Amino acid sequence: MSESKILLSHQQTEPVTPQSPRRRSLLQAIALGAGAASFYGPWKTHHAWAQSGAKKPLVIGLTMDASGQYAASGMEERLGAMLAIKEFNDKGGVLGRPVEALHMDTETTPATGSRVAERMITRNEAAFLIGAIHSGVANAISQVAQKYGCIFLNSNSSSPTEAGKDCHRVKFVWDGNGTNFAHAIVKNAMKVNGKNWLLMTNDYVWGHNTSKATRAIIEANGGKVVEELLVPQNTRDFSAYLLKIQQLKPNAIATAVGDDDIKVLRKQVVQLKMNKTFAWINNQQDWPDVYGLGPEEIFGVFGTNWYYRLDLPGVKEFVAAYQKAYPGVQIKVPGNVYYNGYMATRELLRAVERAGSTNNIKVIKELENLKVPARDRMQHFDAYMNPVTHQMQQTIYMATYNDTPVEKDDIFKLLAQVEPKEVEDKDAAAACKLESYDATPTYEQ
Repeated sequence: MSESKILLSHQQTEPVTPQSPRRRSLLQAIALGAGAASFYGPWKTHHAWAQSGAKKPLVIGLTMDASGQYAASGMEERLGAMLAIKEFNDKGGVLGRPVEALHMDTETTPATGSRVAERMITRNEAAFLIGAIHSGVANAISQVAQKYGCIFLNSNSSSPTEAGKDCHRVKFVWDGNGTNFAHAIVKNAMKVNGKNWLLMTNDYVWGHNTSKATRAIIEANGGKVVEELLVPQNTRDFSAYLLKIQQLKPNAIATAVGDDDIKVLRKQVVQLKMNKTFAWINNQQDWPDVYGLGPEEIFGVFGTNWYYRLDLPGVKEFVAAYQKAYPGVQIKVPGNVYYNGYMATRELLRAVERAGSTNNIKVIKELENLKVPARDRMQHFDAYMNPVTHQMQQTIYMATYNDTPVEKDDIFKLLAQVEPKEVEDKDAAAACKLESYDATPTYEQ
């Protein structure tokens, strides 16, 4: 059996503190070393296959953050991809080839994402790219990938533009997007809370487009947006924004604020007891952003596409596999980000097997026709790839904080599950103009 190999490129020099991205990377290394992978130093390439006469490894480039705003989520999606790779290698690889994982830190920065994608394709012979939390990074990677014809699986960024105006023939989007979550949540929230809404928006592509989708649904159902507050990334003092909310007194506040910013916002909302005086709608909540928080920091209604306590076939086994493979990580149970990383990688490798080739056009056509039964997805409804937008259409769950947990980590209470067809993003379909097959360069490693 061939082991998967991962190359760690992030040469960080900061101290290893309990919460630092460096420590999270070390925890990941400990976990992977105990489970699936061997480690080689930065940029060192493993070419044992050339001397042994074995088939050339199939290299998958993991374009995931290990530093920056989305470092914690980047680690989780990386662990998901690595477990899927291990499962294939345990069965002999793909098309008789061992699968290697090459990771380079994209730093939550679009320019870094572009450089990483370029290097993986032109110098490291990556057959495919997988990753991205930040939608700006995902868009940057996908432009490079389309230039060369390299298939890129955007595993976790959820701006509607990723499957809309910024779609590409080589890119496939695996998470629900802001429009999907807004469709699932906003209509019901308007009935319960009222029609005057305030939007709080992270001032970058995901925030803008998520709030745009929310606004459209509010106004289409007779509601009104009384104000939209733009929040720069890395904001740490929300007092001026919260004062404005107190003055305007909206019926509901819809936030499109992500990762570290939403963590800070929650604490300040609770300090002012505004979690008890206003209705908060938080779009999607990624598991690494809320893990370990209590009822005073998780409030309002929000969306997700998976939960580790779903009473569905395969879920318990999936959780057990995570815990066995990664005993050293701080997040003790898998969440949606890990799930998306795993599912994207698994379905890519299955598509390669069905195609009988790593040829990009053959694999693209397999992915465009992808249908996954609910049982195999560990969701309530069958999932399918939209061939027009290249976004995975899947079950969306409405959730809130669980005040009757079965165990410590059981912090979500699922309120409803919504079928893919009820939340599909029709605006993305209208905006997406995929390149033709002929206009997409042939790419095969």
